[in-house]
Amino acid sequence: MSESYDVVIIGGGPGGYNCAIRAGQLGLKTACIEMRDTLGGTCLNVGCIPSKALLHASELYETAAKDFEGFGIKTGELSYDLETMMARKQEAVTGLTKGVAGLLKKNKVDHIRGKGRIAGKGEVVVEDTDGKTQTLKTKHIVIATGSEVTPLPGVEIDERRVVSSTGALSLEKVPGKLVLIGAGVIGLELGSVWRRLGAEVTVVEYLDRILPGMDGEIAKQAQKIFAKQGMSFKLGRKVTGVSEGENGQLSVATEAASGGSDEALEADTVLVCIGRRPYTEGLGLETVGIETDKRGFIANDHWQTSAENVWVVGDCTHGAMLAHKAEDEGVACAERIAGKAGHVNYNAIPGVVYTNPEIASVGQTEEQLKESGRAYKVGKFPFLANSRARANHETDGLVKVLADAKTDEVLGVHMIGKGVGEMIAEAALALEFRAASEDIARTSHPHPTMTEAIRQAAMGVEGWTMQM
Repeated sequence: MSESYDVVIIGGGPGGYNCAIRAGQLGLKTACIEMRDTLGGTCLNVGCIPSKALLHASELYETAAKDFEGFGIKTGELSYDLETMMARKQEAVTGLTKGVAGLLKKNKVDHIRGKGRIAGKGEVVVEDTDGKTQTLKTKHIVIATGSEVTPLPGVEIDERRVVSSTGALSLEKVPGKLVLIGAGVIGLELGSVWRRLGAEVTVVEYLDRILPGMDGEIAKQAQKIFAKQGMSFKLGRKVTGVSEGENGQLSVATEAASGGSDEALEADTVLVCIGRRPYTEGLGLETVGIETDKRGFIANDHWQTSAENVWVVGDCTHGAMLAHKAEDEGVACAERIAGKAGHVNYNAIPGVVYTNPEIASVGQTEEQLKESGRAYKVGKFPFLANSRARANHETDGLVKVLADAKTDEVLGVHMIGKGVGEMIAEAALALEFRAASEDIARTSHPHPTMTEAIRQAAMGVEGWTMQM
């Protein structure tokens, strides 16, 4: 049994389902294969959405516990119900995954449950959970299989006491001591959730800094703030193993990354968050002559792989592992398949860390500009000098604008502060339109708002900051 399509997409995450929706809008007969019971991929099921639900709930709890009294709000004895938090998280996940299914149906996309693999040119085989298979004939194949947790050699993840990001979203109780391996985005977000609910969090990072890849000045600010909140950091250390001691607690063995001193850390729960790797094994790539690189990524030229009419988007190809990057690629890929000019400006894709305060970035960092030798100017503005931040007692952080020294084109914007994840879109738009810092500086921003800090930082590029 076989059915013919214009496009068959393997993977129903943000890259896959957005590609499918756009293909459907463009009149292409489309099928989207997903091996999970629900659509949405890692992001909706065990990533972006459930983590944000827990981040929001835990932040509300900590705010009520620590800040309400200072605002004159009296609550009496405060407690939390972890079971209800988890149920609320699942409610959000369920609603959104059903919403994606509805969008595919609305755009006449066939949702096929099962594991897809390429069986040759223009052919995809789908195997369901019962082992039954069906073959789909198609003009184009899009690989959108996403990524999976990167394991740490020598450390076995059981999703009970030694957990990945997936297990950390469903812990049955708050650990007394949580050791977090890896100081990247996912780890710091999940560490924040459990710290707010009472865990003693220690972060172990192989590098000598947190948030590798982000602007160094912003990362240093973040570490200071997180340390003040109660997180401990062990930087420049390598985890060599996790074992269970006689007292039932876990022992995390570490050594200096450069060689030398050993140190063991006690933990009730260990969270392994050293990154993600592309999910590209078992896809039948060899049947169409596609090879991955050593890390498992599939190369592309404007999302076209080395095989004719086989495309790739999202985490399984090169670039930032971000849901919105995958979404943009999925849309552009569908447009190219339909004969249109699909395009993604990778320099204008923002990144956000949803801690409190949030961290947001778009464009080049100061380190990247220095390495490339490009002359640039810097404007900064602290939230301590922002009127809305002062009124709200949310003064941690700053905004930093980097612009070309000659043309004044905005090259990068980096922020740490309350709600900057919402504010960074303004900076992304500026980069998309190749705006000058003066364009931002002379654009009226409502007063009093946190967004005024962006304008003031842009003014600072030319040295005429008004409110500091």
